[in-house]
Amino acid sequence: MKVRDEIVSFGAPGELRVDEHGVVGGGTRLDPEQLHELTAREDVTFFDGRNEFEARIGRFRGAVVPDVQNTREFVAELDSGRYDHLKDRPVVTYCTGGVRCEVLTSLMIDRGFREVYQLDGGIVRYGERFGDDGLWEGSLYVFDKRGEVEFSDHAAVLASCVVCGAPSSHLQNCADPQCREQLVVCRVAGVHDGERILCAAHAAAA
Repeated sequence: MKVRDEIVSFGAPGELRVDEHGVVGGGTRLDPEQLHELTAREDVTFFDGRNEFEARIGRFRGAVVPDVQNTREFVAELDSGRYDHLKDRPVVTYCTGGVRCEVLTSLMIDRGFREVYQLDGGIVRYGERFGDDGLWEGSLYVFDKRGEVEFSDHAAVLASCVVCGAPSSHLQNCADPQCREQLVVCRVAGVHDGERILCAAHAAAA
């Protein structure tokens, strides 16, 4: 067993307050039905609490997607002023299963966001309830060998293969071992076999 300052590393352990119930001062939790009730009566902004590349293949309709490649970049992103126009508006954060948003919403509230919600159970729970017949569009990136999952047989395909431009919801690592960027590529067996698919920066240097 290891003791860690943060369960997910936002790089701000000194800002967080935790009690026996979890993170103190986070956003108001909404289950999927409550989310629909809120969006029916108010003009809300969805705020993606995941890494930017995850949102390439799936996100809530009209969501704000911060340009972050890992959770440690969120603090600087929030402090940049890019989202100050949202501070007086209802903002609904969402993450894969909801854990990251426990911390993110607390950081947002500490920075003056007045009406912050978090989707309880995250995209996973929402997808189990509404599939692709609600406010979610596309595929859900997952951190295991599956790569992504769909909630129905009619999931939208939002991204395109970086090699051939064909619609795709599959992400894979850049072929350069020094690079951690995820790229959208075709998943069909045999397509681009043998190619070293590189991100733009590493392709230019190759």
